[in-house]
Amino acid sequence: MISVKLVIFGIIGLLFSIGMIAPSFAHTTIHVEQYEIEAGWAIEPPVVGIRNDLVLKITEPGETEGSYKGVTSVFKATDVTILFGGATKKLDINSDVRPGYYFSSIIPTKTGTYMIELNGDIRGTLIDIKIPVEDVEPTAVLDFPPTSSEGTADIAALKNAISSLQQDVSKLQSGETKVTSNDGAAYDFAIFGLSIAAAAIILAIVALIKRK
Repeated sequence: MISVKLVIFGIIGLLFSIGMIAPSFAHTTIHVEQYEIEAGWAIEPPVVGIRNDLVLKITEPGETEGSYKGVTSVFKATDVTILFGGATKKLDINSDVRPGYYFSSIIPTKTGTYMIELNGDIRGTLIDIKIPVEDVEPTAVLDFPPTSSEGTADIAALKNAISSLQQDVSKLQSGETKVTSNDGAAYDFAIFGLSIAAAAIILAIVALIKRK
């Protein structure tokens, strides 16, 4: 088991070190009967401490097949609440000049996942839904030039990874973790896993140095 864990850890470390793990951003769309409700941020990625708008687009089928039209006056009978953990805030919704488009200005104060809750009715259709929006990011995604604190979280993660690797090596050397198989195959696999993990850590450190 330990060798499998090390191989997986090594692969994740390699992906981290070459920047292959990256977030993606998109608005979320939910259908409620004939209505299509889309929610998201006006500026993506949303960044903590920077003013942004939560935007809503509500449409219904048009008169011709495949066409859609904006639904107006939605929030006379529908409340919108933003949720973060256990915190909630009722939003004041403004109408955009485009029919069916709405927005509410907000300054996100914490990084993480936010949700929008709609509760009420649209022209007699009951609405009671929660829509997740893109995660709010730290300012590091926009900072330039890099601040002296950039990379602190990465360094801490690497320290933890090195400590975990050292513990696994010690367990193998002391015999606490027993690896038995024909011709020592499992032991070789464990050593291979350790090698991948070590290489991943080295590459991650090199990547951090290049970013400085």
